[in-house]
Amino acid sequence: MSDSQWGAKPKYTIEQYIELEQSSEERYEYFDGEVFAMAGSSLAHLRIGKNIARHLENRLEGKPCEAFPFDMRIKVPAAPPYRYPDVTVVCGEPIMENFQGLPMLVNPLVMIEVLSPSTKDYDKDGKFIAYQSIASFQEYLLVAQDCPHVTRYVRQADNQWVRSDFIGLDSAVALVSLGVTLPLSEIYQSVTFPPQEPPRATTSEKVDECLHDANDESDSGSEPDDRADFFACGVHD
Repeated sequence: MSDSQWGAKPKYTIEQYIELEQSSEERYEYFDGEVFAMAGSSLAHLRIGKNIARHLENRLEGKPCEAFPFDMRIKVPAAPPYRYPDVTVVCGEPIMENFQGLPMLVNPLVMIEVLSPSTKDYDKDGKFIAYQSIASFQEYLLVAQDCPHVTRYVRQADNQWVRSDFIGLDSAVALVSLGVTLPLSEIYQSVTFPPQEPPRATTSEKVDECLHDANDESDSGSEPDDRADFFACGVHD
């Protein structure tokens, strides 16, 4: 999902939302009376979505499946009227339904969202829960754009979802409902990642370092005071 323009907005009816969609070249999503512009995607976001759609299409050649880009509307019964995943895959004949003159796909099999800072929590939680109301929906990918990390959810026979994580450019994610595999090196082709901050030391690591320094100082000949050292390092009874 692209970066949306969050903030105070007027309340819309679904009819007003559809009128906006029909009269604008932009794409919007409707949620609980609010309308969010699906705009402002980063270069990394666009490249990742394009890479996934292209490489999926190549691997699906000869199969009765199609990969659709961002413009495909998906009917979501639990969050009407529809949503725009970054990539959607349907197998078999696409079933389309019109909503006030706008076509929606009813039977997606796989949906993929590229995570953006402003919408990643919604994509991971609220949107995923809403997507589960689609009977044909079997597999969900959440793709980070700031590091090579893909999270996959697969629906089980009891309607539970099993999560798997694939990390690093040497990894590959298998789409079990499609019988294909996508290397993360292809998903992130031509994507430059931002510098990663070094992990912060834990409290225990800081204490260990502090005590080590205190012990070094005691080697000068003075008798160490363990209790004083612990207080100096922020450890209290």
